[in-house]
Formats: sequence, C-alpha cells, structure tokens
Amino acid sequence: MEMQYRRLGGTGLKVSVLSFGSWVTFGPQLAGNPAEECLAAAYDGGVNFFDNAESYAGGESERIMGEAIANLGWARRSYVISTKLFWGISPEVNMVNTLNRKYLSQAIDGSLERLGLDFVDLVYCHRPDPETPIEETVWAMSDMVSAGKALYWGTSEWSADAIREAWNIAERHHLHKPVVEQPQYNMLWRDRVEDEYSSLYDTTGLGLTIWSPLASGLLTGKYLDGIPEGSRGSLAGYEWLQDFLTDADRNAVVRQLAGVAEELGCSLAQLAIAWCVKNPHVSTVITGASRVEQVHENLASLEVVDKLTDEVMARIQAILP
Repeated sequence: MEMQYRRLGGTGLKVSVLSFGSWVTFGPQLAGNPAEECLAAAYDGGVNFFDNAESYAGGESERIMGEAIANLGWARRSYVISTKLFWGISPEVNMVNTLNRKYLSQAIDGSLERLGLDFVDLVYCHRPDPETPIEETVWAMSDMVSAGKALYWGTSEWSADAIREAWNIAERHHLHKPVVEQPQYNMLWRDRVEDEYSSLYDTTGLGLTIWSPLASGLLTGKYLDGIPEGSRGSLAGYEWLQDFLTDADRNAVVRQLAGVAEELGCSLAQLAIAWCVKNPHVSTVITGASRVEQVHENLASLEVVDKLTDEVMARIQAILP
C-alpha cells in the first residue's frame, strides 16, 4: 500500500502517516551502515519525516542521522526533520532541564551543527519547564523560527493548559505559534490525546506526531513471557521500563489483542501502529527500528488500516482498559 500524507495540524506541511524516529536505537544499537540502511528503507517506503532530539545518546543520535542522510545524498527539499530541546547535553547551569532563552538559542546551533543542516523543519520544547516563564520560551522559539533555524515549533508532553497559554501569548504578540505536540499515544496510553487535548484540535489547529505506538515494545507481545535478551527492556539505562513491560494486567490485554491480530492476518505490532493511524488527529506515527526488517514490517502496517472497520475498532475498544 502506498504511503499516505497528512497535514501537520493546521499547517500546510505534509508528513507521512508513518515516520522514523531515532530514540533508543541510534547510538546504543545503530550507527554507520545499519543506520543508513534503516533510513533508506523508510525513505524508499515513502517516509518523509525523521524525528530526533538533542538528548538522544547525548547528541550522538543527531550526528549519526546527519551523517547518514548526507551519505545517502537526499535532496533537502525531500524530507522533514526535527529535533527537540530541553534536557541539554552540557552540565553547566542554564544548560540542563530548561527552556530559558540562553539555552534554547545556543542549543539549536549545536543541534544544527551535529545534523549538518542549516535548519530543521520542526523543533520541539522536549518537556515543560516550570522554572521558566512560558512567555520567555515562546519568544525564544518564535525568534528561532524568524531566524530561519527552524520552520515550525511545538511541544512534547505539555499539558493542554500550557499549550493553550503558549498559543495565546503568541497570538497576542503576533509571534510564531506552536503548531504541533509530540505526546505518547498507544492502545494503553490514551487520555492525553483523546481527552485532554480534545479542545485544542479545532481551536488551535494542533497537529500530533505521536511516539511509542508500541508502548515501548509491550504491544509487540515480546514481553508476554518476561524480558528477552537484547530487547529494549534489557538495555542498560532502561531498567525503569521493566515493571511496566512485565505488568500482568497489561500483558493480559496484549494476549487478547493477539487474537484480533491473528484474525486480521497481521502482527501485534502492525495492529498497534494501524490503530494509532486510525485516529484522524494523529498527523504521523513515529516508528523505530534497529533492523531493516523491522522497518519493512512497520511500513506494512498501512495495509492493516483498512481492515480496522468500525466493528473491529469496537472489539478492540472493549478489550482496552
């Protein structure tokens, strides 16, 4: 099935409904040729949006992706690329866990240098910062867009109230408004996208680039019998995920979903990704992969979307907590 493209919220920018992200994989698992191969497979499958962040692998993820894209020789006009700023990669005061003007104005330059680009298409405030006035952050992000270092800006894991406040500040001062939010969204994590943000879609034109459609791998079924060697749950630094991945109640839901996937003739992962695509407020579903085969499997999720009839969606709804 051919890739579909959706507008990013109320903007004119179109992104592929499936996109490719580098969290977890670029750096610890992927670099060099394997990274290039995964990017090339996604691009050849119609993916045009590639997601990154300053903090992923301490800046290494941006460098790996930038070098891979340069080696692949893609025309800059043919892809959309993002980065996210908040955590910082330098330990100095004003450079970690902040959205102050000093940090933001310097951090974007570091990201562009590592990516080897003159601008990113999207830049996100990677988390909210309770210590910096939202007005300061809005002005800094708007100035970043005015300077041509990013084309659009948005947020990640902000509350609806904070997004609304940022949007109103930008409206009042005729600044570049936030146009996109990047929340976690999957069959087991729904409240924010389906309830909290519901008033923002029509009023602010908010677009969504959602992450973790597979709930960190839980929705693949690979954790039904514990944590397998080499999985995300076994990686150093991801110990915090283990209780979530081995939770008995959640895995009982996954077992029921496996029956639906079997009837549809697809994998659990493909079912989970296709289910996210069905939400019309989702501009793109960010997928990850550590092998080319996973990229191809993720892309095949598009063939499952049409199988998710109202009846099937109702069955899934009845299974979900």
